[in-house]
Amino acid sequence: MDDAKIIELFWARNENAITAISEKYGAYCRIIAKNILGNSEDAEECVNNTYLSAWNSIPPNKPEKLCAYLGKITRNLSLNRYKRDTAEKRGGRESTLIFDELSEFISDKETVEDEFERQELIKIINDFLKELSAEKRNMFICRYWYFDSISDISARFKKSENNISVILNRLRAKLRDYLSERGYEL
Repeated sequence: MDDAKIIELFWARNENAITAISEKYGAYCRIIAKNILGNSEDAEECVNNTYLSAWNSIPPNKPEKLCAYLGKITRNLSLNRYKRDTAEKRGGRESTLIFDELSEFISDKETVEDEFERQELIKIINDFLKELSAEKRNMFICRYWYFDSISDISARFKKSENNISVILNRLRAKLRDYLSERGYEL
């Protein structure tokens, strides 16, 4: 079923919309959640919460790209779950490593006053990503959006793990310089 028909089901409040997104995007959402949370049970719970969140937000939202919409919901729910689960104790999950790698670029600010600056930062990072080659952009996104492990990225791009680590390290340094040139103090 195509995305437009699925969204029509949501707007009609037809429960078959949940079945349709589960069949079409369930595996995609589970991969995102599992990469962040590190276990299948928590990932499955976040995916189910994604379906509920989609049900509650469509309508009024009418996403242009349902895949990206569901991926973002899953990612945010998984990150919130990860923060809750690790508030007292840090684990050895891949997401801990990724947060450490990006610690100078992200913060725990969640105030309304910071929203404008956050949106501007998102725009600048997107501009940075547009300047990269498709391969490097995809590596960056695999690591920092989908939370893929270095070994998974290595296998996908047919490069050594060391090469991937070096590329990502250089990309973070380029991002740091890019942000610094635009007035962001890190």
